[in-house]
Amino acid sequence: MNDAKYIGLDVHQATISATVLDCTGKLVMESILETKAATILQFIHGLRGSLHVTFEEGTCAAWLHDLLKPHVTRVLVCDPRKNALLKVGNKSDRIDSRKLAELLRSNLLRSVYQVNRRKTRKPYKWTRY
Repeated sequence: MNDAKYIGLDVHQATISATVLDCTGKLVMESILETKAATILQFIHGLRGSLHVTFEEGTCAAWLHDLLKPHVTRVLVCDPRKNALLKVGNKSDRIDSRKLAELLRSNLLRSVYQVNRRKTRKPYKWTRY
């Protein structure tokens, strides 16, 4: 039995729209979270299974990546300019987070990743692979 959960986050300064899909694409949960570490971790710890999370690169991306990485199976930070499917149809935070979760589940996102500042002692730098 595959217990994977795919989580799409539409991140803003004050709030995050979150959508959780199971491995079949069925909607498990939608939520609006405060953009605070304790709130985000409480949400993540309330989920069971193999957790795969995605969100778009932005001002909070480095912080959120470092926060989530120890708590989930996979964190994928994606390039918003490469997500053409997000531009199709209606736009809202809820819709965007759902589309991100669906794209992650379907393995249709390209990743950018965060180089760990503690190891490099240099400012954060996004690297594509």
